[in-house]
Amino acid sequence: MARPQPRESAATLRAETEADGSLRLRVAGRLDTRTTGGAWRAAQRALEQVRPRRLVLDASELEYCDGAGVVLLSSLRRRQEAAGAGFELVALRPELVPLLALLAPPSEPPPSRERPLSLLERVGRAAAGLAGEGVALLAFVGESTAALAWAATHPRRVRWHDALLVAQRAGAEAAGIVALVGFLFGLILCFQSANALQRFGAEIFMADGLSIGLVREMSALVTAILLAGRSGSAFAAEIGTMKVNEEVDALTTMGIDPVRFLVVSRVLASVAVTPLLAGIFGLFGFIGGGLVFTSFGYGAITFVNRAVEAVTLGDLLGGLFKALVFSVLVSAIGCLRGLQTGGGPSAVGLSTTRAVVSGIVLIAVADGILAVVYSALGI
Repeated sequence: MARPQPRESAATLRAETEADGSLRLRVAGRLDTRTTGGAWRAAQRALEQVRPRRLVLDASELEYCDGAGVVLLSSLRRRQEAAGAGFELVALRPELVPLLALLAPPSEPPPSRERPLSLLERVGRAAAGLAGEGVALLAFVGESTAALAWAATHPRRVRWHDALLVAQRAGAEAAGIVALVGFLFGLILCFQSANALQRFGAEIFMADGLSIGLVREMSALVTAILLAGRSGSAFAAEIGTMKVNEEVDALTTMGIDPVRFLVVSRVLASVAVTPLLAGIFGLFGFIGGGLVFTSFGYGAITFVNRAVEAVTLGDLLGGLFKALVFSVLVSAIGCLRGLQTGGGPSAVGLSTTRAVVSGIVLIAVADGILAVVYSALGI
């Protein structure tokens, strides 16, 4: 048996001004998508004429109300509240109360504006954030060390295939840019030192300064900076994308340690290729410097002999050790920033930027510490 259709009746709205200055609006009939517009215009006219301190909306004769009607009731309430006036809804049918609560919840007060922070508070927050970064970095260093120790004791469980792919992207594919920058650095260093040494007729010592600078400092330092901008950012972007896609959370749910699964292969690959890249940088730096050296009338064999005599085994080992330290710092900080990626469309880009900046800062700090240690040890 078909259900009877509700009787069609237009919505009416009667305005009555009470003795205390309040306005009572009596709503009758059906408030639906067809009739709510007329009722809303009538309510606006009544409110503009009286501007009551208190509005009483009487719904005792309201037969039906859909979403459009609920929006009307809610709009009248918000208008009164915005004007600082009172509002009361009376005699609403019980079955309509949940609909009003669902579609038109009470408006929340506007959030209070926070007072501007003082200089001391800003410095304190910055110090607290820096301390938190230090604690997170220290904790990650411990996790990475434990993961590398696990890799040393369980070499068959290391993802060597991924390590080889990372070594190819971070090492073989970066050899060209490293060689080009090394060649230009050698060229520039020799030209700059020649301008000063020509005053004393000591251009021959260009080979000594270039060789010592490249082996002890520039090869490892510049290679690490290139690694931070190229590979560290890539590590942060890859792991950050996995974090945004909840793949890292899935690994944790399956009982797989993300540090062992994602970080170990990248750190091992970086440690393997960075000394080789530093060697390529130094070799092409020597070639660039040799071209400048020979342009002053000296022979290539003279350049080679001066460079070999100037560089000691300690210089070579010290430069290689710096390259190893820098490679661990850059790869680890890139993975850490990737694991710290938050949500939002700009999260991966922010993590990439933080990885590059943090990597370069750590390289500078580590280089300064190693310089002091080498000086104390007489290396």
